[in-house]
Amino acid sequence: MHDFCFTIPYGLILAVGGLFGYLKKGSTASLGGGVGTGLVLILAGYLSFKAFERKKNSYVAWILETVCAVIVTWIMGQRYVQTSKIMPAGVVAVLSALMTGFYLYKIATGGNHIPAKVK
Repeated sequence: MHDFCFTIPYGLILAVGGLFGYLKKGSTASLGGGVGTGLVLILAGYLSFKAFERKKNSYVAWILETVCAVIVTWIMGQRYVQTSKIMPAGVVAVLSALMTGFYLYKIATGGNHIPAKVK
């Protein structure tokens, strides 16, 4: 599975969640953190997709994706430990930890595997 197949939906989830947190609770931290990180992830997914179309891997996208996932895991994990609230902190921390694992797996295995051209 290619990283952009998960990165773009993951970014959308974070962006929508941040917007929802702002609209529901007036949390500017949710707006800035969720929407900001979500947009960076959507951009990284787009860069990865465009590189894949050119039959290449995007190292910039891998770095952006992995760093964002690690940061969100750390921040939301801390928030979960402090509040013990499953939603949103626990769910986002677990989702981000899974994405971090996925990105590290993609890096370890050489990224998006480009299929050979059939002649």
